[in-house]
Amino acid sequence: MPAIVSVVGNSGSGKTTLIEKLIRELKSMGYRVATIKHTPHGMTFDQPGKDSWRYMQAGSDATIISSRAKMVLIKSIGPNTTLGEIARVFGDDYDIILAEGFKRDNTPKIAVHRKETGTLPENIEGIIAVATDEPLAIKTRQFSLNDARGLAELLREDFIETAG
Repeated sequence: MPAIVSVVGNSGSGKTTLIEKLIRELKSMGYRVATIKHTPHGMTFDQPGKDSWRYMQAGSDATIISSRAKMVLIKSIGPNTTLGEIARVFGDDYDIILAEGFKRDNTPKIAVHRKETGTLPENIEGIIAVATDEPLAIKTRQFSLNDARGLAELLREDFIETAG
């Protein structure tokens, strides 16, 4: 199973931007990267009346929509499904999985903090580093929001190389 690290933070703090930078850095190091995005608001890919929707309504446990270039898996999950359970869908084809969100999961986390979006989220366990635009009075290792290389090195040393 690949290493899994979540990126957490307040809305608008730059989580997606940081993950984009980490993907580029890790890919430049030769690693295979997969991502998972948590959305607490729910979503639908299978529109009523479409074949995938009809299959799920008929009782299929999962369905894949496939084109020449991409595929989408639609699978019902429970409200308490863990990040690890979701990540198993990827299999072992990747060196690391970067997840956005999942702040309550027990995976290691990089917290993203911007002064303008409020205080660093509290009561989140497993924070291994903070990407921030201001120095914080905490013991956790801190990186500039622009230091994707440094964070990628941390991920390489502490998670990717140790998982392999």
